[in-house]
Amino acid sequence: MANDVDALISQLTLEEKAALVTGDGFWHTRAIERLGIPSITLSDGPHGVRRQPPEQENGIGGSFPATCFPPAVGLGSTWDAELIERVGEALGEESNALDVQVLLGPGINIKRSPLCGRDFEYFSEDPLIAGELGAALIRGIQSKGVGTSLKHYAANSQETDRFRVSADMDERTAREIYLAGFERAVKDASPATVMAAYNKLNGVYATEDRWLLAEVLRSEWGFDGVVVSDWGAVNDRDAAVAAGLDLEMPESEAGPAAIVTAVRGGSLDEASLDAAVRNVLRLVFDHAHLKADAGTKLAVPDDMVEDHHALAREAASRAAVLLKNDGGILPLAQNASLAVIGEFARNPRYQGAGSSQMEPTRLDDALTEIRRLAEADVPFAPGFTLDGSGDAGELVSEAVAVASSAEVAVVFLGLPSVAESEGYDRQNIDLPANQVALLAAVAQANPNVVVVLSNGSAVRVSNWQGGARAVLEGWLLGQAGGGAIADILFGIANPSGRLTETIPEKLEDNSAFLDFPGRDGHLEYGDGVFVGYRWYDARELPVSYPFGHGLSYTSFEYSGLSMSVDGADASLSVHVSVTVTNTGSVAGREVVQLYVSAPSVQVRRPLNELRGFHAVPLEPGESREVSFTLGYRDFAYFHPVLKRWYVENGPVEILVGASSRDIREQGSVELRVNEPVVPLDRQSSLAEWMKHPGGQQVLAGVMQQAAAQNPAAAGMFQNEELIAMMGSMPLRRIGRFPGVGLTDEAVDALIAQANSAG
Repeated sequence: MANDVDALISQLTLEEKAALVTGDGFWHTRAIERLGIPSITLSDGPHGVRRQPPEQENGIGGSFPATCFPPAVGLGSTWDAELIERVGEALGEESNALDVQVLLGPGINIKRSPLCGRDFEYFSEDPLIAGELGAALIRGIQSKGVGTSLKHYAANSQETDRFRVSADMDERTAREIYLAGFERAVKDASPATVMAAYNKLNGVYATEDRWLLAEVLRSEWGFDGVVVSDWGAVNDRDAAVAAGLDLEMPESEAGPAAIVTAVRGGSLDEASLDAAVRNVLRLVFDHAHLKADAGTKLAVPDDMVEDHHALAREAASRAAVLLKNDGGILPLAQNASLAVIGEFARNPRYQGAGSSQMEPTRLDDALTEIRRLAEADVPFAPGFTLDGSGDAGELVSEAVAVASSAEVAVVFLGLPSVAESEGYDRQNIDLPANQVALLAAVAQANPNVVVVLSNGSAVRVSNWQGGARAVLEGWLLGQAGGGAIADILFGIANPSGRLTETIPEKLEDNSAFLDFPGRDGHLEYGDGVFVGYRWYDARELPVSYPFGHGLSYTSFEYSGLSMSVDGADASLSVHVSVTVTNTGSVAGREVVQLYVSAPSVQVRRPLNELRGFHAVPLEPGESREVSFTLGYRDFAYFHPVLKRWYVENGPVEILVGASSRDIREQGSVELRVNEPVVPLDRQSSLAEWMKHPGGQQVLAGVMQQAAAQNPAAAGMFQNEELIAMMGSMPLRRIGRFPGVGLTDEAVDALIAQANSAG
């Protein structure tokens, strides 16, 4: 293949090369017919195939019907890579049926703030979950021959001013949080393409960032696919080619012209253009054999529709999170006296708004599915309208009357689609005021209220959940979500979803509150690595529901934690096992979560960090041993001075439990790693010299020499209070004080001696 591609490149004109690295229309790569180079089709995803008919290929509007699976906000809450890989396989099959060769997804950006309008398209506030589950979806899709596009690389964690804003952060924050998920997905699943984001990173557009695209993505992580722009993300096309961006999407008249001008003017090396062309041609020829013949009807086959709808229902039932269940009010008996309230029950909100919005093959609503399973009549009242029209008082009065006639009122609340979408961010995390007022009125009329939520990101519950005995977080559950909700309410399915984002007591508690969404074109990531639960736990802030939380209709017991350490240095491995038992009367799934607490004397680290998880199905009374193997990186942080991953020696805590704040078993292991000492330099402080092994030896010699030549200067180094006061001063500055007499040359010699000894 490589030789064939290189031969083709040698036959291409400069203009053809420039055209090949730019799209043809909205969804296709460009064909060069004279050389037999075909085009392939890309399509929006990632929770369904949004293939548009040829006459509507303008990026918005309708699409061919396809299965709408739960978006990432729902899939993420399953914590189940095996299930997500099966969803990926189904997406790959439907991509083939709809003549799509590259499906754009998954999105794995970090949910730094619940205000981000596109949080519904991302998995988690934690990079391990984002990377693991993103990799699973990629493996599933690509197992069917279809390429994927891992997005949005990188730090696209807001929608406000997304085409221009600069996400400003230090390298440690980038490496540990905002790049870590991408690194895992690239290394574990080899996506066909990676999509460069709209935004800048530290002042450089992601599409023009050579460090991001060439050094980190390709050289360090070994990515060998195509780097494609987000649609309209390219700022300067020639600069993007030089940085490592291969394919600009969609079609652009200015892009090819800019490339040709730059090459002919000598400002762009043609070898950089050839590298981009080579990557694009490899992508095309790797996937062109999947293209449908001309005239083929594009449709998902009927048998596939049914099978995939069933899979969508299974995924949705695993995604919903039971937040609260006072007195075990759930599950409901099928012969219970019920009332259903809330417009979302009959008019479901099941996917996000924006480029991922698609046409489902069918759509289940919860009201119909509840009535299908219930053995008694189920009255309904809308309670509110999605657009705010109608007589609010009359709607509430009707709902109160319906609720009063039943033993249990199931109230469907949530966010209308206009509240969260690609392209803009939310203004708050509250439910609409009319819905909160409705719940208060219903709760006054009926003490047995179950709330079912429909929303794409966390909403505040602290100001209304007292009116509900149970709260089921339904997120956005795709086309089969209505049936899945009914299954959970009646106990046909046991809820097993767990939160992948913390639900705070109030927005002001969020780590990004003071700087989101930035100002003057910049967004300061001042919270550093303390994002999500890392922030709430470090500050000991109360939360409504912690990261990892989720209830079940059964109970689980943890016991028998064991740990062992093998290997050393980069080959370090820690083996952990724990026994989990279903101590209840029904089958269920427990999500076993492993956290590491690795304190540091050099940098500030989170209290706990998720380092492993398993979704474990258990029958009543069944026990299962759950095992984890942790490696060097699971204990490391990115050292800001050494610019590498670094593990400190000493004890670390291993914590296993059901959420970041529900630890059931814990123990410690001792790490012994041969790491380099941070070298001293001219700016190293006295305190850093005192901590440095070689620095201590050298300073001892300096003090002896000072004592012999100048007793007053020697006293300076022996006075503990004075040393504490001067601890932050560079030794070079101290050397300039009267009586000390350390020249720059002398300090340089001491530095060399200390670093050599250390």
